[in-house]
Amino acid sequence: MSNSMSSKLSLFTFASKTKILHLTWMAFFVTFLVWFSHAPLLLAIQESFGLSDQQIKTLLILNVALTIPARIIIGMLVDVFGPRKTFSILLVITAFLCFAFALSNSFEMLALTRFLLGFAGAGFVIGIRMISEWFPAKQMGLAEGIYKGMGNVGSAVAAVCLPTLALLIGGVDGWRYATACTGVIALIFSAIYYLSVTDTPVGSTYFKPNKTGGLEVTSQFDYYFYLLLNIPMYGALGVLTWKVSQLGMLTSMASSVIYALLGTLYLFQCTQIHKVNTEIFKTPVDEVLQYKFKQVAILSLAYAVTFGVELSVVSMLPLFFKETFAVPVSVAGILGACFATVDVISCPSGGWISDKYGRKKSLVILLSGASLGFFLMSQINSDWPIALAVAVMMGCSFFVGSAAGCVFAVVPLIKRRLTGQIAGMVGAYGNIGAVFFLTVFSFVSPSVFFMTIAIAIVIATITCLLLDEPKGAMAEVLPDGTVQMIDVH
Repeated sequence: MSNSMSSKLSLFTFASKTKILHLTWMAFFVTFLVWFSHAPLLLAIQESFGLSDQQIKTLLILNVALTIPARIIIGMLVDVFGPRKTFSILLVITAFLCFAFALSNSFEMLALTRFLLGFAGAGFVIGIRMISEWFPAKQMGLAEGIYKGMGNVGSAVAAVCLPTLALLIGGVDGWRYATACTGVIALIFSAIYYLSVTDTPVGSTYFKPNKTGGLEVTSQFDYYFYLLLNIPMYGALGVLTWKVSQLGMLTSMASSVIYALLGTLYLFQCTQIHKVNTEIFKTPVDEVLQYKFKQVAILSLAYAVTFGVELSVVSMLPLFFKETFAVPVSVAGILGACFATVDVISCPSGGWISDKYGRKKSLVILLSGASLGFFLMSQINSDWPIALAVAVMMGCSFFVGSAAGCVFAVVPLIKRRLTGQIAGMVGAYGNIGAVFFLTVFSFVSPSVFFMTIAIAIVIATITCLLLDEPKGAMAEVLPDGTVQMIDVH
């Protein structure tokens, strides 16, 4: 192991692996800045185009729809081509899609570009692989937590800065220039990132999957388990289609065509997965090269009830505070934003806790705290002091964000050459969780919504008891055919 990999982690330098960490969370930050650039400007966009409330809701749904399959696709690409090239190209594509959105002259153009910008949300997966290449196992949790926590701030910065920028520019097209500015930032940073990073430290090997088109598994049971685990991804896209059709934006015929297409895509993916894994039906994989796919499934469920919960709760909290405590809209928005801002502390904290006290134990304890937090949130009513309600909410957010940080402290320790694809699947389940919980919220009261989340987290916590603590080392095959052991403890 090189000195750059074994030295103590210091966040206040800009050299070696710390430089990679900072540049990579900045790249993630930029993708989220562009991805959520429209959200704080929706009123201006609605006024500019004369859009209905249903059309605005459609834009919000379309913004997250493509992120689910995009994270799977980006995960495959990063494992094959490396984080440096993949992140740089994604930033360029994101920039031009942003420009297309800013230049839109119809609702259809707005909808198409918003749908395609869902790819920006997949940038998160790339950095998970990059960080895993540069940091040893004992620092992995903290490094991944810093990456996730700082990158997520991009959406908050968009909410704070872009309305002001649009106002300063003025005029009916102020929103266009404000969103286009985020595209310029993405374009500039794509060059900075490409010229400033390498995929691995000097002397290290970048392990690539043996085949492309699907995740490699190492047993026949895991093969069928993998096929099963893919079904909710298409189910979530089906739910999104149904929600758009409920808004009157799709005809029944169009919805039926999309459902059929989703089914066809799933069957096609199954054939690709079989091509990648056909050898396991002929020759058993050497025990030293095997990994347990159940680890991926458990972490996917855990991320669905952590990041998925974050996405869904953040979108409804302002309305919850407004209706429960009768506060002004502006105050309700600030109170709701407190949930997301805790991420800056909670994700690195969860990673550090995971590094210090163990992956499995830390995840179980933090998920237990999150379930208790949402149970308390389900009890909030107008008789509560608003300060106590906010304190409970922020405490709950800390446990949820820390548990999410714990999840991605484990992901890179499963199989190094498949880290991108595993991160893609786990990350996609975060969006699946958001779709599930937001769908539940559309049918129930906030109290029942919070209680549903608490129960779902309890189920995930029990499931995490089946997680295997990473121990010893994982085996990877070098280009010359020799096996190298990589420490995971």
